[in-house]
Amino acid sequence: MVDFHQNGNIATLHNLRTRQIDDLTYELETFAQTRKMSLILPCLYSELETDAMPQILSELAKVKYLHRIIIGLDRADEAQFRHARKFFDALGQNHMVIWNDSPRMKQMEARLEALGLGPVEQGKGKNVWTSIGYLIGCQDSAVMAIHDCDILTYTQEMLARLIYPVANPTFPYQMAKGYYARVGADKLNGRVTRLLVSPLLIALKRVVGDRDYIDYLRSFRYPLSGEFAMRTNILPDLRIPSDWGLEIGVLSEAWRNLAPQAVCQVEIADAYDHKHQSLSPQDANTGLNRMSVDICKALFRKLAADGTVFTPNVFRTLKATYYRNALDLLEAYYTDAQMNGLKVDRHSEEASIELFADSIMRAGQTFLDNPHETPFIPTWNRIHAADPDFLHDLHQAAAEDGKDYQ
Repeated sequence: MVDFHQNGNIATLHNLRTRQIDDLTYELETFAQTRKMSLILPCLYSELETDAMPQILSELAKVKYLHRIIIGLDRADEAQFRHARKFFDALGQNHMVIWNDSPRMKQMEARLEALGLGPVEQGKGKNVWTSIGYLIGCQDSAVMAIHDCDILTYTQEMLARLIYPVANPTFPYQMAKGYYARVGADKLNGRVTRLLVSPLLIALKRVVGDRDYIDYLRSFRYPLSGEFAMRTNILPDLRIPSDWGLEIGVLSEAWRNLAPQAVCQVEIADAYDHKHQSLSPQDANTGLNRMSVDICKALFRKLAADGTVFTPNVFRTLKATYYRNALDLLEAYYTDAQMNGLKVDRHSEEASIELFADSIMRAGQTFLDNPHETPFIPTWNRIHAADPDFLHDLHQAAAEDGKDYQ
């Protein structure tokens, strides 16, 4: 989508279709001579069996400016870990597969639990947190990028455009968030962003009043994208959410730690498609049902930390305001889709809105009922203060797994 609109809160770096990928890549290879860049891939073993991963590996194998690729592997047994190591040998770059379910890694996790610092639950947040810890232990990278492993439309240009704003030493950005239009072959995608996050932020602004944090989040065109890049100096103090609010949590951490001028969003793709989560209306612990609650809790926690007072009446008002805003936005999405020859199933979209409205109330009740909840995994600075040898031992455990299970 070629435009040059700036919202005034954070910088938006567009793809104006005026520069070839080869030119961008050449610059990145030049930067890499003095600023090493690493890529983190949080991965489920099941994703190795999809159509997306072979495409991702094929594209990454062409990338010469990466110093290291760290693959955090979840839900794998010993045989699957061995297979994963062979699978990722297709990468020409230096790479490490971290077997998060290995006996050694479980011992490391128990060591943290004994200190009261262990991750609350398994999932993408813990995977990313562990991979970041490994990268910090390497002590050799200036720039880090992360993206998901289920991108069906992956190209090396996605990574180049994502990492360029923080890799360029003349740019002021400490963090870059990727964005793109979530349009499928014949329909609009991105239900959670379109039907939950966008109308909820509008509703929050109307119910609790103007907040710089709300304006900041509304500046992001796709706040739930799993693609972002950072300069590694900010990683030790980064708090990673332990639930499914990872993307909103990382944006909130950037808000807490960085000036707005140090954050940007960058257009990384014309087309983007990945694995779609089911709505799971009958199961509050899976799919978009679970995700929507965790996202709402992440927003409520951050606003409360900034001084916003939430009560049951506030949440009831918020639900009603959200519902009206969501239906209004649905009308806009419907006409937009119609004009572009795309489909929008109004019945399923309204069903999603109804579920998300219920998610707001459930998240609000959980927030009020659990005032002592600790939703973040401790920062790596705190881990180091509590156990100065932990990062070294984590690095060693991952390396020994690689040697023992070839």
